[in-house]
Amino acid sequence: MPDSILIEQQGALANVILNRPRSHNALTAGMIGALRETFEQLAHSDTVRVIVLRGRGRSFCAGADLRGMLAAAEATFEENVAGSEAIFDLMDSVDRCPIPIVAGIQGAAIGGGAGLVSCCDIVVAVADTIFAFSEARLGIVPAVISPFVVAKMDAGAVRELFLTGERFTAQRAQKAGLVQHVVDDEAALDEMIKERVQQLLQAAPGAQAAVKELLREIGRRSRSELRSYTSELIARRRASDEGREGMGAFLEKRPPWWQE
Repeated sequence: MPDSILIEQQGALANVILNRPRSHNALTAGMIGALRETFEQLAHSDTVRVIVLRGRGRSFCAGADLRGMLAAAEATFEENVAGSEAIFDLMDSVDRCPIPIVAGIQGAAIGGGAGLVSCCDIVVAVADTIFAFSEARLGIVPAVISPFVVAKMDAGAVRELFLTGERFTAQRAQKAGLVQHVVDDEAALDEMIKERVQQLLQAAPGAQAAVKELLREIGRRSRSELRSYTSELIARRRASDEGREGMGAFLEKRPPWWQE
C-alpha cells in the first residue's frame, strides 16, 4: 500500500486516511487504485464493522491531481477512458462497501473529493469546510461521480451546483443532503465521529449490510419488483441468526452478541 493511503485498525474500527497533505490529498492515479483496493479488501473483512474515511492535513480532498489531469489531456482517448473508469470504480467500491462508512471532512472537498463524500453513509463536516463540484469551471464535467452524487443529494441542488461550479458551505451541503452533521471545529469533529461509530456498533453487521443493499435496490427496481424483494428480504432477516438473536435478546432484556 503506498504512503498516500494510511490504514489504522482499532478493534472493529478501520480508519482510512488520505495522506498527501501538502497537495490537499489530491487524487493521483496510484492513490485512486490504492483506495479502491483498500475498500474492496475491507468489504470482505471478518473483523471490521465500521470504516472512518479522513484526510490528513488542512483539507479532506481537493479532487483529482491537476498535473495528472493535464497529462491525461495529452493521452489517447482510450487511455483517458481507462483513467476515468478507474475513478468510477473507486466511487463504486466505496458506495457498494457493505460496512458502514463515516466520513470526517475539514478544509475542502472539491470535485472528486466531494464525489467520495457522496459515497459515504454518514458525513460529518467542520462548519468552515468548502465544497465544490468545480469541473465546469475547468471546462470539464463531473461525469463519473455524477451517479453517486445524484443518489445522495437533492436533485435541484445538484443541477445548480454542477452548472455553476461554485463553492458552497457545509451548511448548504447539509441542507442538500451531502452532509449529515456540521460541527464547530476539528475537536468537535473527532467527538462526533466517535459518537456516530458507537451508535453504528449497536446494530447488527449483517443487518447493516442488508440495509445498504436495500437502499441501492430501491432506486433501480419497479414497484412490483420491490413488493417481492422487500418481503423476501425481511423474511430472510427474521429467520437469520442475527434476527433470532436480536429479537430474543430484546425479549430477554439482554444485549445481543454484537453489543457485547
